[in-house]
Amino acid sequence: MTKTTRVAVLDDWQGVARGAADWTPLQRRAEVVFFADAFADADDAAAKLADFDIVLSMRERTPLPASLINRLGKLRMLGMTGARNASLDTAACTARGIPVCSTQGGQYNDSATAELALGLLIAAARGLAAGDAMIRAGGFQMGVPVGIGLAGKTLGVIGLGKLGGYMTAYGRALRMDVIAWSPNLSANKAAAAGAKGVSKEELLATSDAISIHMVLSERSRGLLGAADIARMKHGAILVNTSRGPIVDEAAMLRALHEGKIVAALDVYDREPLPPDHPLRKAPNTVLSPHLGYCVRETWDGFYPQMIENALAFMDAKPVRVTNPEALKS
Repeated sequence: MTKTTRVAVLDDWQGVARGAADWTPLQRRAEVVFFADAFADADDAAAKLADFDIVLSMRERTPLPASLINRLGKLRMLGMTGARNASLDTAACTARGIPVCSTQGGQYNDSATAELALGLLIAAARGLAAGDAMIRAGGFQMGVPVGIGLAGKTLGVIGLGKLGGYMTAYGRALRMDVIAWSPNLSANKAAAAGAKGVSKEELLATSDAISIHMVLSERSRGLLGAADIARMKHGAILVNTSRGPIVDEAAMLRALHEGKIVAALDVYDREPLPPDHPLRKAPNTVLSPHLGYCVRETWDGFYPQMIENALAFMDAKPVRVTNPEALKS
């Protein structure tokens, strides 16, 4: 490949890509274009990416189905951050001989999303968002909701993988009683993580706060529907740092307006969240803009590896290839 190679760096929503790594080695050999804004739709993405040889994507922010990949006639290599991407059709890449190169996380940034879940839980329990807004508006305590202490309360963890395990430990450190449920969770695994395994119905009915730590799949999509939210205790806090579609958004909005629950959210059905989305004005909420894994330690690992992946491919020695069969095409 020559210096006419064009590289697209997608989804730089915080404007951190340039400062997180030294792009000079890649820029010497290719034109590198950074995209800070999300594409309006698949047609917009296809038009703007049509002339790029290499696309470096940030996790699942830009969906990359076969219908889009097959419209990118010049695409020769696709990089993604993380080890998996549910919105990427790897088979479509393989069929065209396009290697998909991943990145690996660091030693400690794997807990960043769970740390944010803890922060959202505390913010919701103590009305921190309302307190911050009030004091900036010139007020003080008047109008800020009375919070609840978490010690002695019950934390329900849905999904007891690595992140759910971290959240369980945080709950126990707060002296909360921790219960857990997931479709295949055994009592022994729950106990080993420091939680009590219970049924989904019991978790919903008895938890003062619920934190979701499930991977989005067809099995988990809509996992918490209207009937599940109706089972929750009045005033219970729902923390979601996993994926928006795991929760029925319309049912959640109704429960928020009815004062049934409090929601502390980092993820949404559509991202970025549209300016006119009803959640922006919903009561009983703490909202953050999908910051779960967005910490300096993550960027310091992701972007240098993305550069390494692109350079290795340009040298015909691709690394971190998730679909090695594409190299045989």
